[in-house]
Amino acid sequence: MYNFALAFVICCVAYLIGEAVSNITKAWIPSVFVTAVIMLVGYWTVFPSTLITDSTLIPFGSSMGMYMLLVHMGSIISLKQLAENWKTVVVCLLGLAGMCALAFLICPMLMDYNLLIAGLPPLTGGIVAATTMMDAALEAGLQEAAVFAIVMYCMQGFAGYPLTAVCLQLEGKAFLKDYRSGKLKVASVDGAIDSDSGNFVKAPAKPIKKLVPPIPDKWNNNVMIFLKIGILAWIASQIGRVQFPFIGSISGGVWALLVGILATTLGLLDENALVKSNAYGLVMFALMMYIFDGLNMCTPEMLLSIILPMIELIIIGVIGMAILCFIGAKILKMSFKLAFATALTALYGFPPNAVITENTCNALAETPEEKDALMGHMFTPMIVGGFTTVTITSVILAGVFTGMYVV
Repeated sequence: MYNFALAFVICCVAYLIGEAVSNITKAWIPSVFVTAVIMLVGYWTVFPSTLITDSTLIPFGSSMGMYMLLVHMGSIISLKQLAENWKTVVVCLLGLAGMCALAFLICPMLMDYNLLIAGLPPLTGGIVAATTMMDAALEAGLQEAAVFAIVMYCMQGFAGYPLTAVCLQLEGKAFLKDYRSGKLKVASVDGAIDSDSGNFVKAPAKPIKKLVPPIPDKWNNNVMIFLKIGILAWIASQIGRVQFPFIGSISGGVWALLVGILATTLGLLDENALVKSNAYGLVMFALMMYIFDGLNMCTPEMLLSIILPMIELIIIGVIGMAILCFIGAKILKMSFKLAFATALTALYGFPPNAVITENTCNALAETPEEKDALMGHMFTPMIVGGFTTVTITSVILAGVFTGMYVV
């Protein structure tokens, strides 16, 4: 009875259970954590260790799927938003620098060095950083470090969600106090409250004229977008082989992100490319399952041995982030609460950053006008924070850290 189709079905069910729990709890219990638990328990009991390989989701998820996602990530970055919110970008970078600095200062005394290297990029970002560090660890024969990267990716949200919620609550209350007293006037975020769902809907960005004119819709079908992504992925993979003076090669994944940004800015690639091609869900599913495939080597004993280092790295990293965020906020004359919240997007990324912000605004605002003002104050910085930490910096960090394992 068991074959490739049933293996695929099992993967889908595990993934959907995680999504369902996340939706029911409004993302307070991360979907990746739930699915990881299901896969772990399954591997320890009834799942064959080759389940995900049998489902045929590998090797796509571990090769072309990764490059497609990285090019796509470049297609969703708004350089205009990053430029307009440069203070948010700076404070997020400072936060990540503080996280890495304090972790390198203290953690080598508490844990294996390879666990530190494996865990930091996933802690500063998302699935791409986790996959990159897992692959590099497996290539170096470091199974425990590979599992550590996966577990860190699955668990970091438990620290990020409540801390962000507290920061946004405090920031929102202080903002509304001044707003209600008439001390400040703010421009609302571009969007409106949907009459059916009651949720905030961000207005679509106005089209920006590109250097390269767009391909007519009748020709720009799904496969044409795949072709453009594929060409850019190939270019990135070739640049990744180049040896640069003093620094050597830079991961092709980093180049995939950069060429995606450049191509989208010029008009060579569609904005939000994978979503436009209706392939985002499949690529993400394959990539997530590839991540979970790494759990088949995790024994209960190994899991117990890495729980304490994981907690230590999260606590120390977040403290380091808070310290430099505080300093940066003072220098840039920003609110520390909002600055820290934007940096904390490193621990979960998009869409939780948008969900947490909107939920906070819903809870604090007493009128639609107040919610609109709150969203105008907090929504864009939180989105830019996610761009800066997860989409850009964590990919670059992972590309650098892959060469730092000690065998």
